[in-house]
Amino acid sequence: MRILHLTPGTGSFHCGSCLRDHALIRALRSRGHDAMMAPLYLPLVTDRENANPEIPVQAGGISLYLRQKFPFLRYVPHFALNWVNRPALLRWAGGLISMTSPRDLGEMTLGALQGEQGNQWAEWQRVLKWIKTEVKPDVISLSNGLLIGLCPVIQRDLGIPVVVSLQGEDSFLDTLVEPYCEQAWAAMRENAQHVTQFVAASQYYADTMASRLAVPKEKVSVVFNGLELTAFAAAKPDPNWPTIGYFARMIHGKGLTTLVDAFIELVQRGTVPRVKLKIGGAKTAGDEKYLAGLRAKLKEAGCAQRVEWQPNVSFNEKVKFFRDLTVFSVPATYGEAFGLYILESIASGVPVVQPRHGAFPELIEVTQGGVLCEPDEVKSLADALEATLMDGQQREKLIHQGMARVRSEFSAVKMAENFEAVLLAALEA
Repeated sequence: MRILHLTPGTGSFHCGSCLRDHALIRALRSRGHDAMMAPLYLPLVTDRENANPEIPVQAGGISLYLRQKFPFLRYVPHFALNWVNRPALLRWAGGLISMTSPRDLGEMTLGALQGEQGNQWAEWQRVLKWIKTEVKPDVISLSNGLLIGLCPVIQRDLGIPVVVSLQGEDSFLDTLVEPYCEQAWAAMRENAQHVTQFVAASQYYADTMASRLAVPKEKVSVVFNGLELTAFAAAKPDPNWPTIGYFARMIHGKGLTTLVDAFIELVQRGTVPRVKLKIGGAKTAGDEKYLAGLRAKLKEAGCAQRVEWQPNVSFNEKVKFFRDLTVFSVPATYGEAFGLYILESIASGVPVVQPRHGAFPELIEVTQGGVLCEPDEVKSLADALEATLMDGQQREKLIHQGMARVRSEFSAVKMAENFEAVLLAALEA
């Protein structure tokens, strides 16, 4: 198959969706498919080598923003704005991502979902022309549901089946200010009727989005995300310094505040001497004020010297990060669609403690590599971390079960096999 996968780039930090997309495309290529990934908005930031670095950014983020803010620009030819899509300028813009206002975010999101009725359409029209005249794929794969404003025209004018991955759109759309939130969901439901098949990363999210998009459940397939597992090896933490790890975007929504509070409580209990906390993951300039507040809280509690911060690390640094951990937790405050960091931790031989909501119970059941706690409850999280740190026998059981299950159920190869089956079914539909 000739497969075109469109995925947004972040320009400045890693994200779980980007890592999944790269692993998927590389695995599909290894299975003999002519699979290519085209970045949208901003350059891709990858954990390893690019799947196909020769394809430049399509639908540049700056050009899309200008067309949305100044409606008359939808009539301006693409070449007149092409200069703003230079890679260096797009990377610079990626560093300013946190400066986008709630109103701008709502307008940009809705504008993309409105498709040919939106102000951004001139930019998207150029992408569709490129697909039709140069790429000529058998099937198109969209990295997330926020891109489905393209689907009505793809179905009508290109006649190419489209498979749309669902990767946490609800947690983003629900934070938009009104009237954009309601209007964006309405546009999502309308565009969903022009999608050949959806793919969700968990059964939890498949059920959630089938309901919210008003599509039959059978129109949403479940394909677990997968990892390229060769780089991950069993952790070897220092037994004298039991270490709790966190590796995700450094924001409140990922539960970092809850984890910091649970860590402080655990230190104050004194039941796990010399316990440490390592915090890693993506950080933007806009996150610094929030993180400064957490540092002040830790300092006031006398715990600052026990905490290590590692923002925006490389892939090799991330692998090393996990090897130093005893237990891991990203206690997200919302229902995660998946949580690739769970697989990274368990693949590294580090058991996880996660809240009992979203896809977490499903992942814990399949991997057998962790335990659950109550959502947004500091004491429950502290209790679960304490029990895992203090019970070495149970911890070893979780490690061995989890590593075996991740390798059998969550490899990039298995993800590609299952995704391939969805693509073949879409071609036959």
